[in-house]
Amino acid sequence: MFELDFAYSALLIICLIAACSFEFVNGFHDTANAVATVIYTNSLKPWVAVIWSGFCNFIGVFWGGIAVAVGIINLLPVETLVDQNIAHSLSMVMALLITAIFWNLLTWYFGIPCSSSHTLIGSILGVGLAYSLLPEASGDAVNWGKAQEIGISLLISPLFGFSMTIILMYLIRTFTKKTSYGDSLFKEPKKNQPPPLWIRSILVLTCSLVSFFHGSNDGQKGVGLIMLILIGVVPAYFALDESFSPSKLPGSLTKIEQVISSIDSSHLSLSDRHNLLEAKQINARLQQRFATLSDIRDIPKTERFQVRKDIMIMDRELTSLSKKEDVKLSEAEKKSLKDELKSVRKATDYSPTWVLLMISLSLGLGTMIGWKRIVKTVGEKIGKEHLTYAQGASAELVAASTIGLSSYFGLPVSTTHVLSSGIAGSMVANRGVKNLQPDTVRNILIAWFLTLPVVMIMAGTLFLVFRSIF
Repeated sequence: MFELDFAYSALLIICLIAACSFEFVNGFHDTANAVATVIYTNSLKPWVAVIWSGFCNFIGVFWGGIAVAVGIINLLPVETLVDQNIAHSLSMVMALLITAIFWNLLTWYFGIPCSSSHTLIGSILGVGLAYSLLPEASGDAVNWGKAQEIGISLLISPLFGFSMTIILMYLIRTFTKKTSYGDSLFKEPKKNQPPPLWIRSILVLTCSLVSFFHGSNDGQKGVGLIMLILIGVVPAYFALDESFSPSKLPGSLTKIEQVISSIDSSHLSLSDRHNLLEAKQINARLQQRFATLSDIRDIPKTERFQVRKDIMIMDRELTSLSKKEDVKLSEAEKKSLKDELKSVRKATDYSPTWVLLMISLSLGLGTMIGWKRIVKTVGEKIGKEHLTYAQGASAELVAASTIGLSSYFGLPVSTTHVLSSGIAGSMVANRGVKNLQPDTVRNILIAWFLTLPVVMIMAGTLFLVFRSIF
């Protein structure tokens, strides 16, 4: 299972290149989110803006943590989908990669600000649902709890961006109304003339923040995608973090055992009792394995994926059980269980430095290319008036804050939709809904509604086709 022949090794390399290509396309697809405001307010020259944005994206991937990447990995329970056939794992990976890249390129070609997040998540869901249709499918093919979290995040974030930008525009207008520079903030910038230094500094700062947080959120989706590929195709080497020291795991597993032993199973449903019993058995198995283990690399390669599977299933079942009313745990016990499960998950939730570097370069380089189409849409076609200083700063400040908070909580959001909705909100704040260009807004909304169903159907169909071929 674990040693790849030449053909599968070549396919693995192709899949990794394709994942980098997705992030590269994501870079030039989403560049407009950061640079449109500084370009259309003459704060930075276009070539300076895209290079600076690319650098900030690069840094964002490295410093943004891996919480979002873990969310992407957990959306598709690879422990359920991976079997003894490497070709099946490659079918899964190729289907979601081809779909995600195709849809991103298509919407970019037509200049429609479309969410790379929706595209990738829809592709993952499509593969998971298609797998559930197979006769050999067992267990949940999609982590519906995580899917619900991500869905709510993707739905609320653009609404939040729209409304908060309107509020911020109102506050800026109110507090600057009697100042000498108040009017200039809400007027169209003079052609080819940069704004006053203090305004320019604010706009460059907000551009930098959006770029950085775009890297920390969207870049992590690429990291999650690479890890899905590596765990699915070569689990012997990537199922567990070889640099992790397992010395603390016995203590955490013992505390977990103490909490779950206090649960009275007589009040639980038949399925919940089964899940609780399975979690106890897994915990006992893990305690036995880690009792004297000093190095992850001492676990035989053929057994590492099973260890990962045990950890992930135990975490999933106990997390689900702890939220149910019939499981009578105190708040202190729930917190202890959550903390100890998080400690155990450190053995599985990771990303090698070379993966971060590969995605950072792909996103950063992509940011510097192909940006004009969507920049024009964001800067000129959402509203009927030219972007003002106040509008640009408000939209980007709200977008940076929204994306930053989402990254902190490990939730992927659409940078495209947050900023586009923010700019729409700034236009409405100036002159009402009539200030929006209906054709552009309609195209963005159509793309928003179509993305998930289209990519889910396409990814699921491709997965089933590839499975039948391989």
